[in-house]
Amino acid sequence: MQPARRLIAALLALAPFVAQAADVAATPLSAETMWKIQRVGDPALSPDGRQAVFPVTVYDEEQDKGEADLYLVATSGGASRRLTSMPGKESEAAWSPDGRWIAFVAKRSDDKESQLYVLPTDGGEATKVGDIPTGVSAPKWFPDSKRIACISRVWPDLTDWQKAGERMKERADSKMKAQAWSRPPIAYWDHWIDDRQAHVFSIPFEGGAPTAVTLGTGFELTRKELDGHAYDIAPDGTEIAFVADIDPTGVDQNFDVFVVPAAGGQARNLTADNSGNDANPLYSPDGRWLLHTRQTIKGFYGDQRQAWLIDRKNDARRRLAADWDRSLDGMVWTPDSKTIFAAIDDAGTERVHRIEIANGRHAPITTTSSFSSLAIEGSPATLVGLRKSFSEPPTLVHINTRDGDVTNLSDQNDALIAGVTFGKIESVIYQGSGGADIQMWVVYPPGFDPAKKYPLYLLLHGGPHNGITNSWTSRWNAQVFASWGYVVAWHNFHGSSGFGQAFTDSINPDRITKPYQDTIRAAEWFASKPWIDRDRLIAGGGSYGGFLAATLNGKPHPFKALVAHAAVYSEYAQYGADYGAGKRRFFEAWERPEEFARYSPSSYAGNFATPTLVIVGELDQRVPLNNGIELFNTLKNRGVESRLVYFPDENHWILKRQNSLYWYQEVRDWLAHYAPAGAR
Repeated sequence: MQPARRLIAALLALAPFVAQAADVAATPLSAETMWKIQRVGDPALSPDGRQAVFPVTVYDEEQDKGEADLYLVATSGGASRRLTSMPGKESEAAWSPDGRWIAFVAKRSDDKESQLYVLPTDGGEATKVGDIPTGVSAPKWFPDSKRIACISRVWPDLTDWQKAGERMKERADSKMKAQAWSRPPIAYWDHWIDDRQAHVFSIPFEGGAPTAVTLGTGFELTRKELDGHAYDIAPDGTEIAFVADIDPTGVDQNFDVFVVPAAGGQARNLTADNSGNDANPLYSPDGRWLLHTRQTIKGFYGDQRQAWLIDRKNDARRRLAADWDRSLDGMVWTPDSKTIFAAIDDAGTERVHRIEIANGRHAPITTTSSFSSLAIEGSPATLVGLRKSFSEPPTLVHINTRDGDVTNLSDQNDALIAGVTFGKIESVIYQGSGGADIQMWVVYPPGFDPAKKYPLYLLLHGGPHNGITNSWTSRWNAQVFASWGYVVAWHNFHGSSGFGQAFTDSINPDRITKPYQDTIRAAEWFASKPWIDRDRLIAGGGSYGGFLAATLNGKPHPFKALVAHAAVYSEYAQYGADYGAGKRRFFEAWERPEEFARYSPSSYAGNFATPTLVIVGELDQRVPLNNGIELFNTLKNRGVESRLVYFPDENHWILKRQNSLYWYQEVRDWLAHYAPAGAR
């Protein structure tokens, strides 16, 4: 056969496969496909920076739960290999300083609570280190690789681990489940808080009883959300920094950074001068500096997080990058202790920035995609992190520290994503309340034709001080909504993070007026476009986004229907939230009752006339269930078409696969009824 004919024959033979690939590539992202995406978690680097270990979570359709295993990959590139394959979830990996071991947290076989395991890096099975009946989290190695620190929630009156285990069993077996509190907090997110305290312990790697580090200090770690940012170990192993709330009342929180000898002893408060929250202690590798974040406005969770350095030689303090109007989050030290890299919420994108310690100079090294979960080790320094966008689930990448160029390291989702057609993403600016510039993300449906008209689904983000960045989420996934045939948008209204302190704080205490006006201006911006059908506009959001949806219902707006998920309907009901006991920044309901009422959507119920889909979760402690019930009942009482969707086993978020698919279908049906999908 002639070479040309052989080539033609080969191409014809491949034609069915090419056609099949084209068919696959033409498939928009469905909720079902989204749940097939494997979730890549936070990486940990080997001390030489040559290898990264990271968890990958896969959701089982029949079991309706996720299984997480650890994977290993060379930071120079190449295929990753699976390290663990036991049932359950392995997470929070930490590499020993000598490079020989990987510690992680898992609940295996007969474990009643999550335990600490260690895996040899040269091969072999993982072994359990200790057996703490109250469970462990956030493991970190001491520099000698002989001890591992971790957090456990314990009863301060019990120092015997066997007795602690007996109490755990007694409470689990008891038919009496009542609890009692004399001070807040009483709940967090999706659970009631028991009478245990969170403390740091040191566990000998080769066996022996754990040593209490913070238990005798008189201060405990937060009873709410705990992770590895709650404490850090000094490079010489002699000291531990941790964060504790010094408020004895439970209603006026003030988190400070403390240091305590690694063997336990008296704790010293390093940040007593600040009435706001200090957090996230992080020692420099050379041991000279202790870095931490600081918020100076008490009672304002969206306050800018400043970066402060404490010189451990002379206790001198200075603010890093004081000229920069951004919150400094996700910080990691370079091994030479001269530079910090951080993933910064910056005008709608989480960019990686380089910050020089000597002079505070800062500059971004990445541009379009968002990044998180940075880790850095080795000489020369190797930087890795998770890259993500509206069109890319978290992917482990190597990041060039000079120019931000990236190399993909994880490939778990490559084949699946290759078979998905994503809608075009665009960032636009329009004039919102007071003529201010408002940034907005627009996601167009796949195959978008500007000569036709499409319905709009305007998403209302939560917080309200949580700006929307170019990032991936399995909840409220804009690409899934766009795949149904809608133009989808997230607008970063006044109050959003990432646009400077003044912009973030501009809606307090009135959290209605400017976000409402920004939302109306966004709808007007879209209505002016020839490719938007102004008779098919819908808005929806969760948490504060639900608050804003309920607010819209009581005021003039152009939307045919609304979606209110975990909606803050009544500011009075929010006294029952997990943060409800905390003192308000400006005033309490009984101090200025008329003004307080003006800032509650429930005050505008007499104007409700827009069909609303109300969604609630029984376990939600952030926005208690009664908010949604009150909203639904009020709508029905007023004769407004509405529908209540109730999840008995979900919290503020819909996290289970089957529940999530049901959630997406309910939303899709609601949108289709009032604003049918697709181009016209």
